[in-house]
Amino acid sequence: MSMSAKRERALLNSDEIAVLRSTHHPDIYDLDRKELSDLQTRLRNMRDKARTLAHQKQREARGKSAPRGKSFPGGVEQPQRRKQLFAAALKRVKKELNRLNKLEARMHHVDAAHKALAQRRASNFIPAIPASRTSGAGMQPQESVRRRRVLSRGKVGSVLKQNKVAQAARDARPQ
Repeated sequence: MSMSAKRERALLNSDEIAVLRSTHHPDIYDLDRKELSDLQTRLRNMRDKARTLAHQKQREARGKSAPRGKSFPGGVEQPQRRKQLFAAALKRVKKELNRLNKLEARMHHVDAAHKALAQRRASNFIPAIPASRTSGAGMQPQESVRRRRVLSRGKVGSVLKQNKVAQAARDARPQ
């Protein structure tokens, strides 16, 4: 659930407000990849710290542990809301990093497609090889080295007759 800027200012101190302001709409696009990754690390640390504090306040409210450190203004809900603010900011930064990665990948694909198209167009227009001053023999037919088998029709018929006789003899045998 998103919170208004007024609510953010009420929950955070001035340093945290400046960090979170850079994760909102127009400012986040001015950051480069290195600044975004540094901001992501910083937001993770802030979120983890707020999560630890919220967990501690919940334990104190249930009576499971003694109060730790100085008193924190507000009840159990305020650290939880702070954690939600940092988590939402972290989500925005991750989304922007993902958008930059996809944009970079798309640029690589476009470059590769342009190169492939240039190669394809270049292959369609192969320059003719200039003829030499003396003409060669050109292509010459080669005779087949396979032996040609030609059987006479009488030979084919006699083989078929022999097979018929042999099959009849096998069929006539007692089993």
